[in-house]
Amino acid sequence: RKQATEYSTSSSDEEFESKPSLTHKAKRALRKRRKLEKETKQLIKQEELKRLHKAQAVQRQLEELEERQRALEIFGVELERELRGEAGTQSNTKDENQMLHEWFELVMEKNKLMRYESELLIIAQELELEDHQSRLEQKLREKMAIDGKSKGTVCSSPQGQTVQ
Repeated sequence: RKQATEYSTSSSDEEFESKPSLTHKAKRALRKRRKLEKETKQLIKQEELKRLHKAQAVQRQLEELEERQRALEIFGVELERELRGEAGTQSNTKDENQMLHEWFELVMEKNKLMRYESELLIIAQELELEDHQSRLEQKLREKMAIDGKSKGTVCSSPQGQTVQ
């Protein structure tokens, strides 16, 4: 009889103690979830800033590249005039072979700059796509959070359990 009384007392004590511990566990889980959400937002912000800095660097490089291309274009026009004999006295000072060599080097440099410009444009497009993906992921997280709140803390569907 003592054992039966002890068991009933201990089971009622466990029930009494389990209720506060459940709320404590729920509070702890809520704090942990909020902390995780905060860390996730910080990581997203850091990634966004990295993309922004990279995009700004790409934009600066594109502007510098455009200036170099303009300078090469001006030099190329002058060189072509000399080759045609339209420049007058300047064409006499340079050998035609030397001018052709300079012109081919100019064309090679211009092609190199065009390839570099293509690479920069691809990087810029990649950054835009990463930014778009990040915004879509953020929207998805927000919708999942809204759905999670409307369903409650426990999901009955197996799909909801795997998502949470």
